[in-house]
Amino acid sequence: MKLSKDIQIINDAEGKPAFVVILYAQYVAQKIQPNLIPHEVVSRMVDGATPIRAWREYLNLTQEEVANRMGISQPAFAQQEAVSKPRKATREKIAAAFGITASQLEL
Repeated sequence: MKLSKDIQIINDAEGKPAFVVILYAQYVAQKIQPNLIPHEVVSRMVDGATPIRAWREYLNLTQEEVANRMGISQPAFAQQEAVSKPRKATREKIAAAFGITASQLEL
């Protein structure tokens, strides 16, 4: 994942990313236009990744981490990630685990 020099990642005690600090202006812009999709996500999709996989990789998360956030098993999440257009309820749950809007998974 290519990060702007204006972004700071704060790791937890195990060295895994736990928080992201961004410029306030970027935060406000994101609140105004919450449906923006980063170039890196679109590029992964052009290369053949499903929207869910593209976002997961962009956010630097493992399947297991997302599955834990959703309260499901890693194999169950892997099946959901492989679907190019999952059901609305599934998109909403995955979006919540990613910290994005469900519409950002609708491509």
